[in-house]
Amino acid sequence: MSRSRVVLGISGGVDSAVAALLLRDAGHDVHALFMRNWDGDEDDYCTTAQDLQDARRVCEDLDLPLHTVDFASEYLERVFGHFLSELTAGRTPNPDVLCNREIKFGICFEHARRLGADWFATGHYARVGRNASGQPVLLRAIDRDKDQTYFLHSVTRDALERTMFPLGELTKRDVRSIARDRGLAVHEKRDSTGICFIGERPFAKFLSEYLPARPGDIETTDGERIGHHRGLMYYTIGQRQGLEIGGVRGTRELPWYVAAKDLARNALIVVQDTHHDLLMSTTFSTAPATWISGAPPWSGLSCSVKVRYRQADQPCTLSVLAEGRCRVRTRETQRAVTPGQSAVFYDGDLCLGGGVIDTVVPLSAHATADGAATA
Repeated sequence: MSRSRVVLGISGGVDSAVAALLLRDAGHDVHALFMRNWDGDEDDYCTTAQDLQDARRVCEDLDLPLHTVDFASEYLERVFGHFLSELTAGRTPNPDVLCNREIKFGICFEHARRLGADWFATGHYARVGRNASGQPVLLRAIDRDKDQTYFLHSVTRDALERTMFPLGELTKRDVRSIARDRGLAVHEKRDSTGICFIGERPFAKFLSEYLPARPGDIETTDGERIGHHRGLMYYTIGQRQGLEIGGVRGTRELPWYVAAKDLARNALIVVQDTHHDLLMSTTFSTAPATWISGAPPWSGLSCSVKVRYRQADQPCTLSVLAEGRCRVRTRETQRAVTPGQSAVFYDGDLCLGGGVIDTVVPLSAHATADGAATA
């Protein structure tokens, strides 16, 4: 009986290296696939060349074939172009969600099939299970601190049907220990951080190469001009750092926070109270959502939601509206729910799916009174 072929997306990091090791030791015919998704120049921030060297060394140590593929043009069109459009519209996008759906579990998944893959695998911390009907479901990883289902919520059920997540039952500590004990060269390599194509480079400097600066006024909720911003795309709801607002006569000596963006007037609205009503909400809606099962749950479902990756589960009631949009009401008041970010829904360990936040109803009615955009 022939072995099943598994094509593993390898990044050059410790997670995908251990995933490759585990799959090989389980007896699979493992082929590693390294994706080049960005066409930028190699510098201190872009580590593609080094990552490829690390991936190659891991494959040599494990005696695995390594394939390389260039998806830079597809990434530019399907992910980066959307990222820029969302920023221009005043939202704060999460390109990693789109990258998983369009690139890793989209065109890369299909490329793996052309390489003869019976299975596609990655080093994500997640699990694939089966429901009572035998259909694949997306489950959180055992290591809740590293769980990445938030970024995988829009992967299709058809893709999950042929996907393996070898690290889903392990903790990050386990992974590091396995890599060290087995002598993998990347066992101490630190995890990558930041948006995939930006890495740790200065965000504003990077963005200025693609979007023209459009400075404007920073205003209080009363319309008083107290400073100048570099461009609305550089700021996100709830942000405190980088506002460069000095002492303002007649105000308290407290930090300022971004509360809203008025796109029509190119104004950034700020407040001093970290829990100002403009920043707080219990109700928001999403664009048409995607569901792992392929169909939306029943309206009025009680479940939990995460509106950002590191957030703890928030109990909520989910209502499915026309055209697949969702209205979400949370039990507890939420701070800085941000248009452009993903709202991801869970039933215990089961990831149901999610959608991009598009409209937030703040506790304060001031946001709509003067046209300040919170959506």
